[in-house]
Amino acid sequence: MEWSKEAEKAVSKVPFFVRKRVRKRVEEEAALAGAGEVTLDHVKICQQRFLNRMEEEVKGFQVETCFGPSGCPNPAVAHDDLPRKIEDLLSRRNLRSFLAEKVTGPLKLHHEFRVSISDCPNACSRPQIADIGLIEARRPNISEEPCTQCGACVETCREGAIILAGKWPVVDWGKCVSCGQCIAACPTRTLQEEKSGFRIQVGGKLGRHPRLAEELPGIYSPEETLEILGRCLDHYQKQCRHGERFGEVLDRTGKKEIINF
Repeated sequence: MEWSKEAEKAVSKVPFFVRKRVRKRVEEEAALAGAGEVTLDHVKICQQRFLNRMEEEVKGFQVETCFGPSGCPNPAVAHDDLPRKIEDLLSRRNLRSFLAEKVTGPLKLHHEFRVSISDCPNACSRPQIADIGLIEARRPNISEEPCTQCGACVETCREGAIILAGKWPVVDWGKCVSCGQCIAACPTRTLQEEKSGFRIQVGGKLGRHPRLAEELPGIYSPEETLEILGRCLDHYQKQCRHGERFGEVLDRTGKKEIINF
């Protein structure tokens, strides 16, 4: 559906973590009114609904993705069905009912458990400030295939994590973010994939006391990622006292239960 410039400008001011949901509601409002274009009036109607009846909009969790599947040139690997599996997992947890028992007063959107998925280390969906942040990863390995010293891997690596020393490329693992771009660039397959999956970050949040997520060591397959997410939810629902965010729970309890994997 087409949007007027005024409507686009107004919705751009909505907090990013609910912007997709608000856009969908605004378009539904315009469709119900039989409008062919979303106008500023439709945005204002939905704005009042969110402000005055926010509890009705709370479903207990959010799953945010980047726009990788729609044509981003940077995805490390393709796991297109993982967001759906995560949605299913979170739905089975009845998080809205859980939060309603823990939170004093009406539920707000910031109470929801947030999972953010990014298809590459550019992290457009801001996984560093979600309760659980997932970043697709593809870790390189130096194979036995001869290197021609073409320098394609050095030129491709934006982190400056690769140098050519002697007969083989050398990777600085402290700088490598496992984007996989060097693997794709290597014409001789000297650099090959060692493991692909997800980097997992836990405990990020915004608000009055913002907190960046902490990364768990390693790269995890989709199956392992779902299992760790389940462990995180177990820990959260066991230890959450008043609807606080996952990072606040981890500050109090530590991460032992979720990293002992």
